Amino acid sequence: MTNIYEETAARLRDAYRSGTIAPLRDVLAPGDGEGAYQVQEINTRFWQAQGRRIVGRKIGLTAKAVQKQLGVDQPDFGVLFDDMALTSGSALAASRMIQPKAEAEIAVILGADILDPEADAETVAKATASVAPAIEIVDSRITDWKISFADTVADNGSSAFFALGEQRPLAGLDLYACGMVLEVNDEVVSIGAGAACLGHPLIAAAWLARTLAKAGDPLRAGDILMSGALGPMVAISAGDRVRAIIGGLGDCSFNVTGD
Repeated sequence: MTNIYEETAARLRDAYRSGTIAPLRDVLAPGDGEGAYQVQEINTRFWQAQGRRIVGRKIGLTAKAVQKQLGVDQPDFGVLFDDMALTSGSALAASRMIQPKAEAEIAVILGADILDPEADAETVAKATASVAPAIEIVDSRITDWKISFADTVADNGSSAFFALGEQRPLAGLDLYACGMVLEVNDEVVSIGAGAACLGHPLIAAAWLARTLAKAGDPLRAGDILMSGALGPMVAISAGDRVRAIIGGLGDCSFNVTGD
């Protein structure tokens, strides 16, 4: 099976250049998380060998409705690389993406390692150096976003880029009740709240901390955690101005430019 997983990983890498591919049903059953993470790991190591540096993780499928849609009862995760990071207010060329969508999130930046396989939200809070309003630009190498759980996991959590706003201390912030507004070209396109993210962004982060600690690859000080969407994602395209405002945290934005 290793050769099949390596071939599948190569297909996904090639899709970044040549365009989308069919769902991976010929290799991965829709719920085959174990096989899908093996494919993700192969590409992670490949990209590291190419010089990309891991700066954190992203959590996906934190909304119960999306989990139900894909027939799973847990979130998933992908890897954040240094070349995926955008500064708030910067430009992103549409040519660097295939079928992008944007979602507003809260980013957690760790100030300490989390080694505890039983970590909870309080554990994460104690290890947090700062938080920031953020936008994740998700993308899929699977045609028309016809993804299963295995498809998105193998495809590095359908990741592409992320933008971070100004970082601030966690103390005094209400990440549960904070409201979120996502605008595209000054029009409100998505609304939500911290509670939409698996009940609380720190609960989502704790799930990831436990999962990685048990796998022997724990979260480390300095890691950026994209904790999951606070509301529905929206499609974006060249010419769009995208801005997320999160109560108590501030805003984050970027522009999509044409070629």
